[in-house]
Amino acid sequence: MDSTRSQQARERRTLRRSRFGCRNCKLRKLKCDELKPQCKKCTSFGVSCNFMSSHIPDLQPVVPGPRRPTVVARGNAKPQLQPPVTSAVWTSDEAASYQLNAKCQDFVTRYLGRSLVAADNPQMTHINRRLLKLAFAYPFLMHASLAVALTYDRHLNTTSGSRRSLEMCYHWSQGTVLLNRRLREPIETKDKDPIWATAAALAILTFSSPDASTPEESWPLRTSDHSDLDWVRMAEGKMALWSTLNPLRPDSLFTVMAPAYALMNTPFPVVGIDGIPRPLAAVCDLDAASTADSSPYFCAAHAVSGILNLSDSAISTGHTQIFQRVIYGRFECLLRERDPVALLLLHLWYRKASRGIWWIELRARVECPSICSYLRMYHGGNGAVLAFLPGGGLAGRWG
Repeated sequence: MDSTRSQQARERRTLRRSRFGCRNCKLRKLKCDELKPQCKKCTSFGVSCNFMSSHIPDLQPVVPGPRRPTVVARGNAKPQLQPPVTSAVWTSDEAASYQLNAKCQDFVTRYLGRSLVAADNPQMTHINRRLLKLAFAYPFLMHASLAVALTYDRHLNTTSGSRRSLEMCYHWSQGTVLLNRRLREPIETKDKDPIWATAAALAILTFSSPDASTPEESWPLRTSDHSDLDWVRMAEGKMALWSTLNPLRPDSLFTVMAPAYALMNTPFPVVGIDGIPRPLAAVCDLDAASTADSSPYFCAAHAVSGILNLSDSAISTGHTQIFQRVIYGRFECLLRERDPVALLLLHLWYRKASRGIWWIELRARVECPSICSYLRMYHGGNGAVLAFLPGGGLAGRWG
């Protein structure tokens, strides 16, 4: 019996691993069976397998073939081809084109004509309307915008973690591929706003779409892999385009956001703990002499404290991104190492920011309870940290 089990174990270990699977399976982080011409994972997911062809787009949905034109003859006249009745709406440029189906057109009408970032901000609504017009001339912007709209719809219609839809994955993938292709070409002034808007949309998608759909599957409970804190890298990638695109230049759509960008870059105090709740300062081991050089928690504690006493309706993207910009260097390393104080600061930020920003709420649905479970499981003796978690003595005072 034991020899049979060991033989089976050896056979399982020596099964051939997929090294050359289709791009769709790699994007979805699945093992491809490499069946030809269509692998089983792609067949079950409803997409065209691109294992054997580099010309099939990533996550291209399998759709019925186009309707054929009908032959119409009037009297003795020569029969003529009658095109199918359609209300075709296209986005296209020199490199790519895409015909919007009925669902896409509905989402354009329902969501993209208004602001998904700040619903009550007339300036952002104006920007969105201008970007919607540009999206019909820049397919990468249209794909990214549709992916954001689909994600926003998921936020409105689900209350717990849920998987990304096929349509959202397709538009996200196409927006990424087309933008990367465009960035390899010279950038003209007229292209800068669509490119910046697409980069911002992709950053929102990365943040709002964690791989996990339950806290148990989510970081930090799950085993570490390359996707941990992937939204931090995406935000850094977006800001790397800043000097090239200069979103605050005089002719940019985004000049009206100058106050928000200024808020994001609000300087922290040079020294001390003014503005930080005393119990939080104690957990972070901060005092009146603390500085950014002396403590890796200094800037993060100040950033989180800046939104704790704001009303939920007053929270803006500028407020939330103050914390995001401090996730680098020693503090980022502590987060990746699952340091309990760093995790607590992230938890407090999630809990407050998610009440005002919808795409933060989507990730917080799974990562916030995952952080709580991790801290209780591995740092159950740290009463000072646990006091801030739901059910703790300080949980109701901030956030």
